[in-house]
Amino acid sequence: MNVADLLGLPVAVPSTALFTDQYELTMLQAALRSGTADRRSVFEVFTRRLPEGRRYGVVAGTGRVLDAVENFRFDETILGFLRERGILDEPTLGWLADYRFRGDIWGYPEGEVYFPGSPIMRVEGTFAEAVLLETVILSILNHDSAVAAAASRMAVAAGDRPLMEMGARRTHELAAVAAARSAYVGGFHRTSDLAAGFRYNIPTVGTSAHAFTLLHDTERDAFTAQVDTLGSGTTLLVDTFDVTEAVRTAVEVAGPDLGAVRIDSGDLLLVAHRVRQQLDELGATKTKIVVTSDLDEYAIASLAAAPVDAYGVGTQLVTGSGHPTCSMVYKLVARADSGDADDPAAPLRPVAKKSMGAKSSVGGRKWAARRLDADGVAEAEVVGTGPVPEALAGRQLLVPLVRGGEVVAREPLDAARDRHIAARAGLPLSATQLSRGEPVLPTEYL
Repeated sequence: MNVADLLGLPVAVPSTALFTDQYELTMLQAALRSGTADRRSVFEVFTRRLPEGRRYGVVAGTGRVLDAVENFRFDETILGFLRERGILDEPTLGWLADYRFRGDIWGYPEGEVYFPGSPIMRVEGTFAEAVLLETVILSILNHDSAVAAAASRMAVAAGDRPLMEMGARRTHELAAVAAARSAYVGGFHRTSDLAAGFRYNIPTVGTSAHAFTLLHDTERDAFTAQVDTLGSGTTLLVDTFDVTEAVRTAVEVAGPDLGAVRIDSGDLLLVAHRVRQQLDELGATKTKIVVTSDLDEYAIASLAAAPVDAYGVGTQLVTGSGHPTCSMVYKLVARADSGDADDPAAPLRPVAKKSMGAKSSVGGRKWAARRLDADGVAEAEVVGTGPVPEALAGRQLLVPLVRGGEVVAREPLDAARDRHIAARAGLPLSATQLSRGEPVLPTEYL
C-alpha cells in the first residue's frame, strides 16, 4: 500500500476484502455447497459488557465502516492470492469475483452512547454477503469505540479546557489516523497527526520537541529561532533544563504576548502553579500553559484546580486508557428457513448460541430505544424483538446506514462529535463520574 492509499488521496481505492479472517471465506464456501448461502440473515454487533468500571460506551468508526463496506471487492490480485494458497475452490472464487454487498445496514449513529446488549449495528442480507463483513466491521468498531470512550472520559475531566491528541508515535501508523478521528468524535479539539488532519479535516497542532532545544547552542537560541519562524503566539517548551530560567527566557524572547508554554515533565500541579505565578509577574498574563506527559483522565481530573489551559494526550488515549477494545461481537440472530433471498416477506427464525457460560446471546432481529424519566433524563436502554411500544416509537436509536448496498448516511465528522456531546448530556449525572461503577443505564429486554 502506498502513501496515497494511506492518506486517502483521490487515486484507485484499495480493497478492504482481505481485512478478514480466513474462516469467513471457508464458511462461505461450505454454505455455497450446502445451498444455505442465500438464506436471508440478520447479524448484530453488540457487547455483552462494558470494559470494567466504565459507565457508558461511545459508538465510533461508523463512517469508516461505511467506507470499508463500499470498498469490499475481490479483484484479480486478491483472487489470485486466494487461488495460489489453495484457500478456496474455483466456484467460490467465481462467486467472490462478483461480490458486492447489496443488503441493508442499520446502526446507532456515530457518536451515540451504548450499553451492554445494545444492538450497535445490524447487518441484513444473504448469509453469504453478510458473513464476509464480520471481521472488518469488528476491527473498526472495537478500536475506534475504545478510543472514543477514553476521549469522552478525558473530555469530561478537562471541562472547557481544550484537548490535543498526540498519540501517533505510540501506535501503528494507520491506527494513529483512526485514533485521531475517534478522539475528535469523543471530544478532542486537535491532533498532531497530519494524515488525520488531511483525511478527516481535523484541526492540527504542533510546534517543537526537546530535540529542537538541544540542537541549538543555548535555550535562548532555540526560542529565538522558533519565535522568528512561527511568531510570538507560538508555544515554547520550557522543561528541557530549568523551568524557571526557561520561562524567563521565553518571555524575554517573545515578549508578553507569548502564546503559550508547554510543560512535559515533573509534578505538573506544582510546576503549573509556579509557572503561572512567574508568567504573571513577568507581565505575560495572557500566556497559556499547556501540559503533556503521559496524561489520562485521572491525571487530567487531578489538574482541575491547576492554572492549566490545555492538555496534550498520547499513549493513554490511543490505547483506550487501559481498555484497547470494547469486546464487541458480530452474531447471527435471525435467518430464513429457505434460500429465497428475493423474498423480504419470508419469515425470519430467531437463532442464538445457547451453550452454558457468559457467551450466550439473545436471538431475534432487534430494535432499541432509550426511555426517559419525567425530567427528560435517560433511565433505561430498552431492547426488543417484537412491536415497538408506542411510548418508545419516537426514541428509537437505530438509523439506516446502507440500503440495498448503497450508503445513505454519510455525514461530516462534526455531526458525530456534536451528537456525542448531546448524548452524553442526556445521561444521568453519574455517567460523568470517573470512579469505577456499573453501566449508568440498565438494559431491559422486551
